[in-house]
Amino acid sequence: LRKSMPRAEVILWSHVRRNALGVRIRRQHPIGAFIVDFACLRARLAIELDGPSHDGGLAVDRDQQRSAYLGSRGWRVLRIPNEDVYENIEGVLAEIAKRIQDVERLS
Repeated sequence: LRKSMPRAEVILWSHVRRNALGVRIRRQHPIGAFIVDFACLRARLAIELDGPSHDGGLAVDRDQQRSAYLGSRGWRVLRIPNEDVYENIEGVLAEIAKRIQDVERLS
C-alpha cells in the first residue's frame, strides 16, 4: 500500500469518505492479486483513477487485463481520468453514485 496518495486520489477521497455518498467507500482495497484505488463493497464497484502513466502502450493492456480479472470475480470497474477529478468532481461523484444505484436497483 502507498503511504501517500496522488493528488487526484486525495481529492476524490475527501469527497467520498465517511459515507458521503450514502455507502462506505474504501481506499486502497485488495481484490485478489490487485489493490484498487477505491472500492464500494456493497456494490462490488472498483474505482480506478488513471493518470498519465495509464496512457498508451503496455499500460492500456495491463489496465484491460486488470479490469478483466476484477470482472471475472464479480466486480465492475469504473475508470476515471485524473483530469475529470480535477475539472469536474461533481460529475465524477454523480457517476459513482449512479453506478452504485444501478447495482442496488438490480438487487
